[in-house]
Amino acid sequence: MKELIYHRHFIPALQRHKTKPAVVDGTYEATFEQHADRVYRLVHALKHQCGVSKSDRFAVLARNSHEYLELFHAAFLGGGIINPLNLRLSPKELNYIIQDSGAEIVFVDKHFAPLLALALSESERFPIRKSILIGEEGDPSEFHYEDMIRAASPILPSEPEEEDPVVLMYTGGTTGLPKGVVLTQRAKMLNQYHGRLARPKMNDTTVSLIQTPMFHVASTGALLSTYAVGGTTVIIPGFEPRLVMNEIERHQVTSTTMVPTMIGMMMAHPDFSPQRLRSLEQMTYGASPMPGALLGKLLAASPELELFQGYGMTESSASLTSLSPEDHRKGGAYLRSVGRPVIGVELSIRDKDGQEVATGDIGEVCARGGNFMTEYWNKREATQEVFRNGWYHTGDAGYLDEDGYLFLVDRVKDMIVTGGENVYSTEVENAIASHPAVRQVAVIGIPDEVWGEAVHAIVVLVEGASVSGEDLMEHARESVAGYKVPKSIAFRNEPLPLSGAMKVLKRDLRAPYWQDQERSIS
Repeated sequence: MKELIYHRHFIPALQRHKTKPAVVDGTYEATFEQHADRVYRLVHALKHQCGVSKSDRFAVLARNSHEYLELFHAAFLGGGIINPLNLRLSPKELNYIIQDSGAEIVFVDKHFAPLLALALSESERFPIRKSILIGEEGDPSEFHYEDMIRAASPILPSEPEEEDPVVLMYTGGTTGLPKGVVLTQRAKMLNQYHGRLARPKMNDTTVSLIQTPMFHVASTGALLSTYAVGGTTVIIPGFEPRLVMNEIERHQVTSTTMVPTMIGMMMAHPDFSPQRLRSLEQMTYGASPMPGALLGKLLAASPELELFQGYGMTESSASLTSLSPEDHRKGGAYLRSVGRPVIGVELSIRDKDGQEVATGDIGEVCARGGNFMTEYWNKREATQEVFRNGWYHTGDAGYLDEDGYLFLVDRVKDMIVTGGENVYSTEVENAIASHPAVRQVAVIGIPDEVWGEAVHAIVVLVEGASVSGEDLMEHARESVAGYKVPKSIAFRNEPLPLSGAMKVLKRDLRAPYWQDQERSIS
């Protein structure tokens, strides 16, 4: 029996909750029955109007919307392989991804249609046969999503196989060209089961707010599971602190996912009040380290809120570990960890030679489980390299304690080697971020004639605050060893550059310092 495909979750939810609200997107609302009708029509249209089979790729370049949700559900019901495109990428990068994926159909909204046009202009030959406009209908010469839906029939497609690819999601391209991650029905649904085991309270009373970008793997859990359990999915186009708080209050949202940057921006907003979050029962955070000071503020503001921390990556369909609400309540060292492996995932810490290290020793975090990708699209050597010796190599440095909790210390590539000593940037960032005047901080290595690399911090202060670099260095010295204290600190007025997943783009911060160097490490 095909248990690990979305049919087995989508159809029972429809049968049980036909007239219940399933999707809310601004002024748009749809019941489970109405949403299913549109998804069935979409699958039919993909095949008969667009010539897309279940093994063909179709791309999406758009903000969050109910149409985006429909496209995801259509893919999981066998309508094709969805290729969600990162909205922060350049036209050249988008051109590369669309060419590499072979997607011939792209769904785009009016906000990103100009970006798609620029991407198309990057080369003379391009695989796109048809672009379909999502959202407001305008120019009659354009092919519109709603026209396609209206002309299609609501026919339930045949079931896909568990091993059928369903998502082709490209990594952000923070180093080199983006790589396409191929995820199957089985991998994605296994990860859904892992998430449900870690968060058992999700049910038909759940109201999930989607505020992280739908092109990111962190969003796919709620995109699939909220409908499957009979809950309501509330969608906003993108993160904006005031809008987030308004929608939580308006729809009595019970569950959402945020990255630490978003949490910090929301809590720093002048309209923020803990009372505005009182309907929230669960919040999952992850994607980047949570500064200890910010986590303390969140716990103090919403002591009843059940917090989960998730750690994972696109290649693992999302989650590898979970730090539970019970772990958060224990406090102490647990709050510096990313939790323990979710059921179905095995972790191992290994040295540069691939040998497992002792408990408590730092090495590269490696993992294995049924939720991993099958390959990097069109990149056999890169696939073999990352899965060497039967383990997926994450590129993250960390250690496991005696109870199996994983502690991350940095990205391997973000480690700073100064005077022969290893400095993990995350540790220094946490030390500086604990100062009340600091809003954002990123720590990088910059060239140094004596030390090879010097520890350098880039800081954005809280509005109206004032502190000197020397004061921040002394503050950091209270928490970290002297050789880890920044040798220099730069202040900037504008926020730190962020990727589409709201991670700080350290590559961009390093670039001015290393542009005249032969290599970007010393």
